[in-house]
Amino acid sequence: MSRVLSVEAVLPGHTYAQEAITAAVAPLVAHDPARAAVLRRLHRSAGVDERHLVLPLEEYAGLQSMGATNAVFVREGTLLAEEACRRALAAAGVEPGEVDHVFATSVTGVAAPSLDVLLSERLGLRGDVRRTPSFGLGCAGGAGGLGRVHDHLLGHPGDVSLLVAVELCSLTLQHGDDSAANMVASGLFGDGAAAVVVAGADHPLARADAAGPGRPAGAAGARRTAQVVDTRSALYPGTTDALGWEVRDTGFAIVLSADLPDLLGAHLLADVKGLLAEHGLTPADVPAWVVHAGGPRVIDAVRDALGLAEDDVRESRASLAGAGNLSSVSVLDVLARTLDASGAPAGAPAVLMAFGPGVSCELVLLRLEGS
Repeated sequence: MSRVLSVEAVLPGHTYAQEAITAAVAPLVAHDPARAAVLRRLHRSAGVDERHLVLPLEEYAGLQSMGATNAVFVREGTLLAEEACRRALAAAGVEPGEVDHVFATSVTGVAAPSLDVLLSERLGLRGDVRRTPSFGLGCAGGAGGLGRVHDHLLGHPGDVSLLVAVELCSLTLQHGDDSAANMVASGLFGDGAAAVVVAGADHPLARADAAGPGRPAGAAGARRTAQVVDTRSALYPGTTDALGWEVRDTGFAIVLSADLPDLLGAHLLADVKGLLAEHGLTPADVPAWVVHAGGPRVIDAVRDALGLAEDDVRESRASLAGAGNLSSVSVLDVLARTLDASGAPAGAPAVLMAFGPGVSCELVLLRLEGS
């Protein structure tokens, strides 16, 4: 098993109450008063209290082209991801030169050289670091990225991997588009970055009592650590038009079906049971659930499909309320919150999950360490 040494989520500094964002966004999106009223209602029901934006709120009126928004993504996304990586590496007691593999995921901007290259120079990673840039996993990128990092470490058990996710969802706002999908997205998604440091099973830091150079015992801080036990991926047939992007001259326009929660409700239980059964477990044996904060209806669908209590999705609700849906970053923010707050005993299983275009489901089975 690989070991999660640290998880750090970072939010940009421009913080606004949901009501302030609604007031600024409504004139940009919905020119018809009736549609503006619908937008305000959708924003109120999003389960979001505040969001953190990469730019001051007043600057979004001037961003109306793919070129303009993507330039902001590359500039600001790299800085935010760098901060998350530095925090995660420091918390794990790992020097940048000790990182052997980087998995970088985002779906809200594009860069070539890719973000992992830009980060490599800024962080001081080795020239021979292995890199896996990813675009297209969407909201599933945090969970899928952790799964692919684990896969890499199974083949390279002496390595340290760095997973980094950055999403600047606010840059995808489509001006003058009062479709239900765009109005929902304008009230739901936020900006952020997260980084996770993971050690392979043969690495010295994979031991629960490990202390490397400059890393005192327990240097992962008050936050608990976890082992990655197994992963599972699923694609739901006939759902390619349910979630994703329509790429326009004005940027990424969201495709978001109202049927998404129902799709999860129809498939998720079998996927989770299948993963757990391979390890002699059932959902009733799992005390900790790390659920992507995709929105109130998505969280409800997961809760109901798996027969969970509302308390089992508490950290997902908190992440949604405090930051909005952070796309691939979301489940990693929920993971950090869960490792801080869970009272489950050491050795207890936890299931991490997120959902993205496909429609896809990415699952990770964890075993909690510490208490």
